[in-house]
Amino acid sequence: MTARLRIGALCALLGCLIAAPPATPESAHARGGGERVEVRAAGVCGRASSARLRLRAEGGRIRVDMRVDTSRRGVWRVTVLHERRRVGRVRKVCATRARGGFEYRVFLRDFAGPDAVAVRAVALRGETCSAGATVSDPGRAARRRGRAS
Repeated sequence: MTARLRIGALCALLGCLIAAPPATPESAHARGGGERVEVRAAGVCGRASSARLRLRAEGGRIRVDMRVDTSRRGVWRVTVLHERRRVGRVRKVCATRARGGFEYRVFLRDFAGPDAVAVRAVALRGETCSAGATVSDPGRAARRRGRAS
């Protein structure tokens, strides 16, 4: 029975990650400068926490920065989805209230076309923060075309 509960909880978690709210014009904005494209999105959190997500496409990679600000101590489980596939899973510890939360950074491959990234952080006490955004590096396609010529 325990294995069934674990599988059910994992399916529920993945379903929530896939259903992360898309970035809206009010919560996300893109900055393009040279060969770097950046998207920022505000996360959705329960209780007294807040989250921010930043995606930066540069040189064939996507840098994902997730920041969770919370006044609660404890362990958080962070899961990263790239194009609906789990690519990162880690535990982060908020040791003190004065620290104000945690940050998590991971680098992903930049696929051709727009890349959808969703991040979800769940505290062991049940609090949840999630954020999602899509980043597209238009310069990457132009660079690839230049190599093929």
